[in-house]
Order: sequence, then structure tokens, then C-alpha cells
Amino acid sequence: MKLNFIDLFSGSGGMSEGFMKAGLNCLAGIDFSKDAIETFAFNHKKSIAICDDIRKIKIKDFLEKINNKKIHIICGGPPCQGFSTIGAGDAEDSRNHLFLEFVRFVKSIKPKIIVIENVTGILAKKNINTLKSIFKCFEKLGYQLDIKVLSSHHYGVPQKRRRVIIIGNIINVENLYPKKRYDELSKKGFLPPKTVGDVFSKIRLDDYNHEIDKAEIKKNIEKDRIKLIPEGKSVRYQKDERQYLPKKLWFDVNWDEIGENRFREARLLRLDRKKPSPTIVTSSRMYYHPTQNRYLTSREAASLQSFSNKFKFFGSHTSQWTQIGNAVPPIMAKEIGRCLIKMYFSKIKVKNKNNNRNIEYVRSTAFNYGKDVYETENKQTEMSFTF
Repeated sequence: MKLNFIDLFSGSGGMSEGFMKAGLNCLAGIDFSKDAIETFAFNHKKSIAICDDIRKIKIKDFLEKINNKKIHIICGGPPCQGFSTIGAGDAEDSRNHLFLEFVRFVKSIKPKIIVIENVTGILAKKNINTLKSIFKCFEKLGYQLDIKVLSSHHYGVPQKRRRVIIIGNIINVENLYPKKRYDELSKKGFLPPKTVGDVFSKIRLDDYNHEIDKAEIKKNIEKDRIKLIPEGKSVRYQKDERQYLPKKLWFDVNWDEIGENRFREARLLRLDRKKPSPTIVTSSRMYYHPTQNRYLTSREAASLQSFSNKFKFFGSHTSQWTQIGNAVPPIMAKEIGRCLIKMYFSKIKVKNKNNNRNIEYVRSTAFNYGKDVYETENKQTEMSFTF
């Protein structure tokens, strides 16, 4: 028996791709982006792809489109810009209210399991009331929720990408999260992480979305600078600028005025073939190729997100990067999907723990999932986990 799921705010379908590889059946994906849904439809031909404003979709009409098939799981990544720690993080951002559309589908369909993906900013202290509301909405419907922060490179994705994963169920079983299999630390029982070089070496010139001309650097001064940056290096501090660049190529900035924080910009960041990449974002101008003097192609970015080279993205170059940067890495989603299957068929029931849950405790411990892996990392990395 295959379990059916629907993907709300599906984007290009990264979560769907992973869930299907885990053995789940995707009935439909819904997203407002025309390009994202075209991508979803091409790569998931047996699923129904719906391009529409979710607020306008009547659930009765939606169920008719999928022939009223039973839905066991609802997953999705409601827009999270309002929670993002990179942006201003406005708790009143109207996009936050799209969570209520997710709730509307869950309330009407009553799936056994729900999965929500979001940015770590949702756990920021300033968003605690929003987090309380999310938990309250679903617990009122009978769901037992858990929230963890997963890092994609622990599951075979060649990229360090931390995301919040909320799992809930109404079948009174434990919410399961995947165990880490990869770690850059020298610890027994873990495989070495997948790297940039591992996936780049498998890309062919004729693969989808591998348009090198669109990854060219336009500005001459930028071309001159990147030629001098070694693999795996960047210009983050004045000392880096002085080390790698001649005076005529120095940046016109006052280094003393740039504050020190975890979002301090790293300029001219070349990827390292021997390591996982940093988090892939929606900008195609963030990172540079390890050995070639250019940016990354859409295909290279998608491979760092663990998409197969046969997975085709549609739309403009900018649109492709938006889809890729917003996606859930399929390989991580596959590991989550396997856990959902185990949950559904589990015969071990647990006591409902919704009563008297301390949301502050839930929030603060979400980052502790797999603490053993992080405990020997440097202090600055540990601090980035704390709000």
C-alpha cells in the first residue's frame, strides 16, 4: 500500500521529489508561480499540477480533481519571508497568514500526518507568538507536533542548509526524524559528507539548465578580482583583501564600519570541491565556480540542492534560481519521507503530549536535535544556533 500526499506551496517540487523517492505517491502540487508549476508538472507527470492562489481554491473542487483519492499526508512550505532572519523578519507580514490556508486544508481533509518546512527564523524569539499560534492551530485539530532543525549535509546533500521541519500526526505515534548519516567530523559511524566536487564531476555540458554563458561575469573589475581568489577562499575581511588583491582591485568600503555578525558579506566566495557548499540561495551571483572564473549555472546550483541532472527547471535564469534556492533538497526530503512511512505503519502508540507544552522549551530545544554532531564544532557555529 502506497501512502498518498499532496504538496501545498510546492514550488518546483523538491519535497515531492524526495517523498516519491522514499516510496510515497504524490497526488498533486499547488503553487502560485507559473514557472514553478511548469517545472513541477514536467518532472512529476503522474501528479496533478495546479497553478493558482491557494486562497481561491475550494477544497471540494480540489478533491474532485484528484478523484477524491484518500490523502494520508499533507506537506508544504508556506512562504516564510516574514520569518526570515536574513530580512527584516516582520511578524505581521501578510505572507505569514498563508499558514492559515495550510490549516484550512488540514482541517477539511484530516490527513494522518502533516509536514511543514520553514526557515530557522521562525524560531527567533521575536516570532514566539507566531510559533505558539501555529502549534495551537494544529493541536486544536488533534495533531501532536514536534519541531526540529535539520541540516541537509547530514543526509547526503552536498550543501550545508539548515531548515525547520515540523511534523505532526493524529494517530498517536512518535513523530520520527531521520538520523544523521554524514558528518564532517572524524566520528565513528558517520560517512564523510558529499561535496561540491562529487556532484560537479557528474554534470555534462548538455545537461538541462547548464547554460555556462548565463553564468559569465559581466564586470571587468570583478573578472580581474575572481582570477586571484584561490579555491575555497573569499574576501570577508580587510586582511583577505590585502592578501589576495593588489591595491588597484581593492573594494571601495570602510572595513572598520562593517559590523561583525554571522551575515557579514563574504565577497568573491569560491566554492571548494572538497567540501559541501554553503546554503544555496535565490541569487545567482552569490557564489563562484571552484576553478573557473564565473558564477554557477542553474544546473550546478540544482545539483548542490541534490536534484538529479534529469530534473529540468523552466522559466528565465532568474526564475530558475528562485525555484532552486527556495526548494527543499530532495535527498533530505527522501529521508524524511521514509520516517513518515514508518510512523504511519507503527503499532507503538504514545501518550498525547499536547497538554501543558512549554513553547519556549520547544523552541529552544529544536536546535538540539543531533547535538552530538555539533558539540565539537567551534563556538561561533554553536552561537549561530542560539536566539
